[in-house]
Formats: sequence, C-alpha cells, structure tokens
Amino acid sequence: MAQCHGLAWEEATPVRTFRWSRGLGHFPGWWWAASTGRHVGFESWLEQDRLILLDFDPDVVGIASQPFWLHWHDGKEKRHHAPDYFVRLADGRARVVDVRAEDQVDERTAEAFAATDLACSAVGWEFEHVGAPDPALMANLRWLARYRHPRCAGRPEIAARLQEIFAVPTPSLTGAEDAGDRVAVLPALFHLMWRQELVADLVHERLGPSTLVRAAGSVGGSW
Repeated sequence: MAQCHGLAWEEATPVRTFRWSRGLGHFPGWWWAASTGRHVGFESWLEQDRLILLDFDPDVVGIASQPFWLHWHDGKEKRHHAPDYFVRLADGRARVVDVRAEDQVDERTAEAFAATDLACSAVGWEFEHVGAPDPALMANLRWLARYRHPRCAGRPEIAARLQEIFAVPTPSLTGAEDAGDRVAVLPALFHLMWRQELVADLVHERLGPSTLVRAAGSVGGSW
C-alpha cells in the first residue's frame, strides 16, 4: 500500500470480471459516468444506485470499480477482498467505498470491511461502507440521470432562458413552458438539474410538474 497508494487508482481497470449469466442472483452492468466520461462497472442494483449518487456528486472527479485486491492474514487464514469502488475527489483526497445493505453484512463481511478501513487509514485514504440510499432521493436521481449526457443540454439560449426564469422558485412545468416548446426545453431543464445549476428538493418529494425549481445560489429556497 505504501508503494502504490499515490497511483491514479481512479483509472484502474476492474480486477474481477463482471459476468452476465442467467441464475447468478445479481445484476451486473456498466454505468456511463457523466462526471468522468467513462464507463464504470457494477454488480447489483444497489451498486448502480451508489454510482448514480457518486456521478451526481460535484466533488467526485474519478471513479473506478473493483480497483484492487487487498490481501491480509487474520491470524487463522489468508483473506482477500476487492472493494467496490475507488473514488477521487476534487481536492485530491481518495475514498474507498464498499456497498452492502446493512442486513447483508455478516461477521465475515464486517471483518473484511474493518481490514479495508485499517489499510486505507495507513495510507491516508478514507473508507466508507454504504448501504441502501434514501428511496425518494434515488427515484428522483434515476429520472434526472436519464438526462445526464451533454447532448441533453440543448441550445445555449434555452439554458440561459431557464436560468432567468428560475431565478426565483417556480414550478418546473410552468417554467419550462415559459421558456418555449416543452419538447425542447424539458431535457435541458433536467440536464441543468442533474448538473445542479438548477436545484429542487430531491429528498422530501418526487419530482413532478409542481416541483419548485430555482437557480443554484439564488434566494428563496431552503434546500
């Protein structure tokens, strides 16, 4: 760890193969991260949700899945573990993330997480075990993530008009219709919300036509 912790682990390729086969009991796939322009692997719906959250986080600038094997001896036997994600933050910090629902963490898994935490601490990395995210937040982010690609931004004048309209909190559909043809405007609106240039309360309510949206940094909202 001392010799390799300074490497660009956010560019690492997975050390394990993501397999697609009927009857495996999990759901592997690849997520295109708008924050990095690269595909990142996942092995479950829960891991995919975590990727969406990481991709939405403006502090995240790099993500790699299954980045390395960690080997250790627990006093009885040799053990190994491949953490789910390595995350690089904008300020240069490194974070290793393991994704597992709380009710799925047995004694052996907890020991692996503890060993990973100890190894990360030794080289100044953060370690985080995360479980199931807030369901309302995830429902909203799954919707906004559909519009994460830059092609959804539309014409620059649409974005400028939306910023002008939502300078004060305005219902999403009302503001979109004021900006022009909703077919052209709504993708741009959702793209700006994904980029957090326009913001709304994503935790306490499901996105809808009456959701209040405002420009980031404007006055008039507590979220």
